[in-house]
Amino acid sequence: MDAFTAGLLQRIRATESDLTRALDEGDDFLVEVEQGELDDLRRLAAEHGVQVGVTAA
Repeated sequence: MDAFTAGLLQRIRATESDLTRALDEGDDFLVEVEQGELDDLRRLAAEHGVQVGVTAA
């Protein structure tokens, strides 16, 4: 796995974790921010052929 792929997958995992925490805390603004970031990261992964596990948030 190259550095780009590893870094992207790590950012996705971190953002998923942050999104879960925001949901648990009921922070609607942070949920929107983190969901937007996650959507962007998943789009970037798809554009570069990086396989991302399916997770529900």
